[in-house]
Amino acid sequence: MAVGNKGDREDKVDEKPTVFALEAHLESILDTVPDAMIVIDERGHILSFSAAAERMFGYFEAELLGENVSTLMPSPDRERHENYLRNYLATGEKQIIGIGRITTARRRNGVAFPIDLHIGEARAGDEKVFTGFIRDLTERQATQRRLHDLQAELAHVARVTAMGTLATALAHELNQPLTAIANYVETARDLLHDPNDDVLEVVREALNECAAQSVRAGQIVRRLRDYISRGEVDRQPQSLKQLVSEASVLAMIGAGERGVEIEVQLEPACDEVLVDRIQIQQVILNLVRNAFEAMNDSPDRRVRISSCCEGPGSIRVTIADSGPGLEPDLADKLFQPFNSTKTYGMGLGLSICHTIIQGHAGRIWAETSDLGGTEFHFTLPSGAENQNDAL
Repeated sequence: MAVGNKGDREDKVDEKPTVFALEAHLESILDTVPDAMIVIDERGHILSFSAAAERMFGYFEAELLGENVSTLMPSPDRERHENYLRNYLATGEKQIIGIGRITTARRRNGVAFPIDLHIGEARAGDEKVFTGFIRDLTERQATQRRLHDLQAELAHVARVTAMGTLATALAHELNQPLTAIANYVETARDLLHDPNDDVLEVVREALNECAAQSVRAGQIVRRLRDYISRGEVDRQPQSLKQLVSEASVLAMIGAGERGVEIEVQLEPACDEVLVDRIQIQQVILNLVRNAFEAMNDSPDRRVRISSCCEGPGSIRVTIADSGPGLEPDLADKLFQPFNSTKTYGMGLGLSICHTIIQGHAGRIWAETSDLGGTEFHFTLPSGAENQNDAL
């Protein structure tokens, strides 16, 4: 019986895979993983470059082994990467490791593209090694982005149609009081050529009628504004992480050559929001693109998107940039229509954001950012809280 057991044990030992078989098995797994994997040492030199990374960046592994990983980065990240590593090794302060970040990478042909980057670290003897997992957001979200674009186009057509209808109605409604005001003013002007007590009394009546017609015009505008503000919003529970990810990718398209880095720090416990998806993505897109344009002349181009729970039933989203910041006299006028800091801007972007956030029973405001520029905050209703209330 003992002999049989020994034989069984020997058979099991023989069945154990060799080290080479394990390595081959691991390599086959890594070759099939769709995300790119890059391993670097403490100096940033590439130790491993997966098959998915070869397909994503257009390099063969043999070409990059021993090269600095900054080769795969656009400016200004390429120049700053060595300082990132040196600062982390000296202080232990984690800025990307274990957090994840939406940023840009650079293919062999020089084209920059948006990526979702996650980095882990491990020890290999006395040194640390860093493993980066990279997801190409351009390819993964191409279909979804096209759908989003179509929805945005439909929404744009609807807005333009609504604006045309509103403009026609407004012109029709305001034409009568404005015409009356013009007539009363012209009459008063003509009468004042030969003023006397009777004439002055008529002028007073004309001016009183002008005031009354002005009030009527204001009431027409307020009535139309109230009608618009009561418009229904299609609110559904949505993932804030997904909203930010999709809007960030849209913002990055066409901005890759600027070398902008987007850092996302979303609180997992505050992910579900009750919103109209297209409208809130429009808010995020507007604010991120504004941040990009504000940093055009800045050597350090960073955008940070973060979130936190803002009391019961509310979530705060913050979009901060490292641009020059706002001039003090503009802070109070930011969300007014037709007020723009851009040379060719219409001044409607922030006004639209303000209207959308108000329609979601939230608020939006701007402050100075610790990155050196401006940060915009807005609040949204929590989807989880509202579902609990409904139950």
